[in-house]
Amino acid sequence: MPDTRRDFLTAATAATVGAAAAMAPLERASAARAAARAVTGHVKLKDGTELFDCWDQHAVALVDAGFRVISYDRRGFGRSTQPAGGYNYNQFADDLAEVIAATGAKDATLVGFSMGGGEIARYLSRHGTRNVIKVGLVATILPGLAKGPNNPNGVEPAFFEGLKNNLRKDRLTFYGGLLRDVFYDVETSRKSTNPISQAVIDWSVQQAMQAGLLALIESVEAFGKEDFWPDLAAVTMPTLIVHGSADKPVPFDLTARRAARGIRGAKLIEYAGATHGLLVSERERLARDLIEFVSG
Repeated sequence: MPDTRRDFLTAATAATVGAAAAMAPLERASAARAAARAVTGHVKLKDGTELFDCWDQHAVALVDAGFRVISYDRRGFGRSTQPAGGYNYNQFADDLAEVIAATGAKDATLVGFSMGGGEIARYLSRHGTRNVIKVGLVATILPGLAKGPNNPNGVEPAFFEGLKNNLRKDRLTFYGGLLRDVFYDVETSRKSTNPISQAVIDWSVQQAMQAGLLALIESVEAFGKEDFWPDLAAVTMPTLIVHGSADKPVPFDLTARRAARGIRGAKLIEYAGATHGLLVSERERLARDLIEFVSG
């Protein structure tokens, strides 16, 4: 492998469930593997919030491919602290900027899942493209779900109000149905490479319950209102868009197809029959596509 530094920053978030994580720097050097595996901990932000570094299956696959990966839980989620505010896309983008600065990421590939795509687009429009060479968007909400002038076929505000009300009422019960019938869409996922088991549902509920209720409600408010169409102009680097055609909460035509039109030169890969839970149901294929993309 060449000794050129190659960093990989990703934001992986479950849009309506609230499980949040982000991966960042991959280093293209043989010494990176041992170093990357050994580093975990917290990044302390300017406002005192601490973001926890975390790992998942795709991070391991990418590290095994020779990249340095840094992942973090979004503020209010996972093992990061739960501040009283800052659950909006400007702050999320600023948090990402601090993670990049704290980790010394260079020549980074930013990859976002679901809600995380908005963080990437807002980061690029707010902080510029320095140190970023590629972008990957996996089942993301870009360029926005909400109905508006740039998205006349978008989702009505009442839907997002319903999500917030269900979270306030009984989020544990709500998560179970949402994950089974919408996020993973278990029936549809039976045809996938890795059918979704009850164990996966239970694990996902546990992840979601780590998030603070305030963080969940205000994050729904954030992704339920934002229009990222103007931010797409800042996505000027090679971009990969991966999305399932059977995605219920983040419909393919409403998001991926529009994002591909709005980002010049973007490559769109449609996973036929895949749901929003493709990080799990199509994990091997997705890992291969990500590794091919960041290696190219």
